Amino acid sequence: MARVEGFANWFNELLTNVETVIKGKQDQVAMALVCLFAEGHLLLEDVPGTGKTVLAKSIANSIEGTWSRVQFTPDLLPSDVTGGLVYNQADSAFELHKGPVFSNVVLADEINRASPKTQAALLEVMEERHVTIGTATHNVPRPFVVIATQNPVEQAGTYRLPEAQLDRFLMRNSLGYPDHDNEVAVLRSSASGASAESLSPVISPEGVRDMIDVASQIHVDNQINDYIVRLVAASRELPELRLGVSTRGAIALMRASRSLAASQGREYVNADDVKSVAPYVMAHRMLLTPDAELKRVKTATLVAQVLDTVEVPAAVRAG
Repeated sequence: MARVEGFANWFNELLTNVETVIKGKQDQVAMALVCLFAEGHLLLEDVPGTGKTVLAKSIANSIEGTWSRVQFTPDLLPSDVTGGLVYNQADSAFELHKGPVFSNVVLADEINRASPKTQAALLEVMEERHVTIGTATHNVPRPFVVIATQNPVEQAGTYRLPEAQLDRFLMRNSLGYPDHDNEVAVLRSSASGASAESLSPVISPEGVRDMIDVASQIHVDNQINDYIVRLVAASRELPELRLGVSTRGAIALMRASRSLAASQGREYVNADDVKSVAPYVMAHRMLLTPDAELKRVKTATLVAQVLDTVEVPAAVRAG
């Protein structure tokens, strides 16, 4: 119990630290941290100028981690992301030059502007947390999180993310514009010099790894596992979808629910945890039929429909 309470305390300190820069977005920042401690990756779908880069940098600085930013463009090559072997004439040998993915927090900015080949360069490292260069495999640092962004408005010259890549993201979220008072607070803090770069670290990478281990040990009752499977199975039966939530999506629901339960100082997952993370975990894994796209059906609406129709299990406590 003490470790879980410690997790909740550190989580709240991190949240408070990031909120000194990201104003009025407590729920979005909290979900980004839930994603981090579930060892998942985050897709931010939002218009420019809403703080996506600042969020990534703020998290990296708060955990005393390294961070890198990759601007995805049509001419970006896979080796620009992962790194590669460069021939050293002086030594007559190939040397490893590591790419930007060898960081704790990787911001993949406008990921849908790169070619599918370059997008695919992220698939291995996002799932396996290592990169194969030549014949050797190289591990990336831990913690490791990819925060990718895409602009939902400007689609000219973009490549739609394939299903396999979307499924690698634990969550999809959107920051959106702050309300009036918080936007004024943003201007005031910016004028006073507050920035992501000025944030002091709250916890070390070793501490983050300990928190990840705590989250992975949160108890999940069989009733909750059954509920998660019934949720994803119900999504596959929706007539508006040509593809429902995968088994990887069910695992993602469990991992995110564990992380959220730990953030609240609880040793077990309940149904409310699953329902809280479901919109962020399930919606981007649902692929609409052409007819549903024409009717402008929103996958978030379908997630809400599934949550309303699938029976919730009885209250669950730690076993």
